[in-house]
Amino acid sequence: MSDKPKIKAGIIGAAGYTGGEIIRLLLLHPFAEIAFANSKSNAGKFIHEVHTDLYGDTDLQFTSSFEHEVDVLFLCAGHGEAVKFVNEHDIAPHTRIIDLSQDFRWRESNREFVYGLPELHREKIKEAQYIANPGCFATCIELALLPLANANLLSNPIHISAATGSTGAGQGLSPTSHYSWRNNNLSVYKPFEHQHLFEIGQSLASLQNDFDQPIHFIPQRGSFTRGIFASVYTNADISAVEAHELFQSYYQSHPFTFVRDRAIDLKQVVNTNKAMLRVQKFGEQLYIESIIDNLLKGASGQAVQNMNLMFGFEETCGLKLKSVVF
Repeated sequence: MSDKPKIKAGIIGAAGYTGGEIIRLLLLHPFAEIAFANSKSNAGKFIHEVHTDLYGDTDLQFTSSFEHEVDVLFLCAGHGEAVKFVNEHDIAPHTRIIDLSQDFRWRESNREFVYGLPELHREKIKEAQYIANPGCFATCIELALLPLANANLLSNPIHISAATGSTGAGQGLSPTSHYSWRNNNLSVYKPFEHQHLFEIGQSLASLQNDFDQPIHFIPQRGSFTRGIFASVYTNADISAVEAHELFQSYYQSHPFTFVRDRAIDLKQVVNTNKAMLRVQKFGEQLYIESIIDNLLKGASGQAVQNMNLMFGFEETCGLKLKSVVF
């Protein structure tokens, strides 16, 4: 255990799903403490009045204010709100920012944001002041493709079908998030046009400079609460054994991403910061399954993983979590 004082963390948008997960992780983190949890609509309420599972774990209250003296600031506000907050508030120069929205993943800014996928930019993240946390679908899909891009093997169209849990839509109510609609149901949304396609393409091109293949992505709303299961396939000139070895080699130094040689399922990763992959070959098609928890490796867990790297903590610190298993 380090003798260093704990770093102070602030959370903007702390009442939502990702904000709640940040709170849960930081309450148990040995080297960080929550300085404030901001929620305009819940100011003055105890955190456990909103995140009811935290009763007995914290007596912190939500605040509507922004405290400047923090070491790291997590932006868990909705898309469009993060850039507005950064532009409207005087944030101390030493404060590191981790934005969980899409606002800074490709937007021009006077602050230099690093795309926060450790399996792609770990060394850059260690030196970064500002992090744009990847999207949940983007994380799951990029992990299925990064080793191929790194080996310049993406020379054909990529096909993806991926289902996400209801928490991927955020906490706000909508017709497609109600239990009576979502339960025992399955639907497609934003086919071929999902907003994460841009960052996926950018990430692949950062490894394979000549990458210009179409990415055909069919997102689905699953009848479950959390997790993403992505099925990815593309024509690739590599054998099943070679592909498995390629993936193992690429991820061997990354503590949360695992390449399996047997069937994988969502419950192996739900409530953890893990990603699990399985690589198979069918004829000329290389088929990759990729699974993550959309709120952890796909959002808040990855944000804390990035915080660990930025402050020189062990990458897995505070993230050795137990899966639901069954």
